[in-house]
Amino acid sequence: MTQEFNMQEALRLAIQTEKDVMDFYNKAAALTKNERGRKVFDQLAKEEREHAGHFFQIYPGKDLGSFDEFMARPPKTEHAMLRELEKALNENIHERKAMQIALKEEEDLAKNLRMTAAKIVDPSVRGVFERMAKETEHHYALIESEYAHLMAMVHETDIDTYVRE
Repeated sequence: MTQEFNMQEALRLAIQTEKDVMDFYNKAAALTKNERGRKVFDQLAKEEREHAGHFFQIYPGKDLGSFDEFMARPPKTEHAMLRELEKALNENIHERKAMQIALKEEEDLAKNLRMTAAKIVDPSVRGVFERMAKETEHHYALIESEYAHLMAMVHETDIDTYVRE
């Protein structure tokens, strides 16, 4: 069954999604004691802001205010990723848990974006969702790599060493 979003609705959803995930990464970075992990979260937050900016530039509506005003709005407290992070804070396992939450959310988001894109008839609107899915999959790979490092797993850059031994 096809699903129809107009371009403005698709872009508004894309901008809000990017902001929600940016808010999560900013919070995770602030809570992360490991410098390398913090840098990964900071970089992801920066990229989410940039992605939102790309969508914002072509957004035809005026209902969001300026880009900086929109991005400075407080995080949505009902967002599931932030609730999970708050719970992890209370359990004092926030860094590892933040990465686990991020992995799950990025994976689920990419899958949902791909499914939504497949149902959209308008190619330009479908392209918005496909672009978001591709960016989300890239973030999943970055987080997965850092999680492996944090958990002292074999890192993909070391795989040659372990295969030869």
